[in-house]
Parts: sequence; structure tokens; C-alpha cells
Amino acid sequence: MNENKLREQICLLATSIFDRGLTHGSTGNISVRLDDNNILVTPSGSSFGRLDPNQIVKVSKSGEITGSTTPTKELPLHQAFYETRGMKSGAVVHLHSTYSVALSMMPGINEDNVLPSYTPYSVMLLGKVKLLPFFVPGDPAMGDSIKGLAGKRSAVLLANHGPVVSGKDLESAVNAVEELEATAKLALILRGSDAIELKTSQIDKIVSKFNIEWD
Repeated sequence: MNENKLREQICLLATSIFDRGLTHGSTGNISVRLDDNNILVTPSGSSFGRLDPNQIVKVSKSGEITGSTTPTKELPLHQAFYETRGMKSGAVVHLHSTYSVALSMMPGINEDNVLPSYTPYSVMLLGKVKLLPFFVPGDPAMGDSIKGLAGKRSAVLLANHGPVVSGKDLESAVNAVEELEATAKLALILRGSDAIELKTSQIDKIVSKFNIEWD
């Protein structure tokens, strides 16, 4: 897909996310890797519901910025996924989705795998989701924390902040972050109910059949 089409796709999917209340106001950011390893990223302070393809910022691998706007302050988060996951990462989506943020604040959750394994699709689309600690928005240390995972996770949940998901392309990343939000909603609805999760043997079959990263 050429650059102009990718700019349009970013705006189209961002609008869909916004219209369904998965992020709000000027929260959230999206990036896509181009064939030359430059990236397109949403501008700082922009709303997913009102993005203009011409305002999407291009950032070179060396950090040179092309465009009339400033890239999101969460750019280091995106760059860290591209750096550590290589060609497995073609797009990154970060949201402030309500149920995911709420789950990140719950006591007693498994920090290494924050989502309960209720459905095969959360396993298939996300693998294990790591809970990372709270960082002040825009802190480059967020990117360092992603790098510390050495490319082993495609999705993380930032405490008191929201999910960040990497995918092979933009549509895959959007589908995965929506699956994360839906599973977080399930986790909160079912909290304290002794709901039955998938068994380890069932998860192993899913991981094997679909070649899922499950580390």
C-alpha cells in the first residue's frame, strides 16, 4: 500500500475507533511503518475523530520529521516496537480505552499476563500481555521498558494509562487492540465470579495450531 493510501487508512480506522468510544478527546496514537523503514504517525494533540491525512507526520529512522505538525509525544513507544520486533511490527496502536485502563488498576492481576485466557481469540491475537508500570505521558522511559522486553511481546498494558499493541500491519494492530479491550471488559464483568478460563492444554493447542508467541 502506498503512502497516501496508508495515510487515508490511518484516518479511516482512527475514526472508527473514535466513533465507537474506544478512545476519546485527543487521546491515543497510531503509527505505520513504510517500506523504507520511515514511519507515519499521528500528530500531537489530535483527535482520532478528526484526523486529516495531510497532517500525519513522517519520521525517518534517524528521527528527522517531515510535515507541518509535531508527532505524538508517545513516539518513543512506537519506535521501540519497530526496533525490537523487526518486520513482525508494521503498525502500532495506543489507546486510552476504558476497560483496559480500569483493568490495569485492579489489585492482584498477573503482571506477566494481565488478561485472563477466556477466549481463544485473545490468545491468538495478543499472546501474553505484559503490565508495565506507570510512566508520566511522553516519558522516553516507556520506550526503554518496551525495549527491555527484547521483542518478546506484541502487546502491553501501561498502568493507569492504556494498551499499546503492535501488529504486522495497521488492520491487524487495530483488530488486536480491540480484542484486548473486549477481553479486559470480560475480565471486569466476570471479576469475582470464578469464571472458567481456558485450560493450559487448550491454550497449548491454540498456540501450536496458530504458531502464537507465548513466552
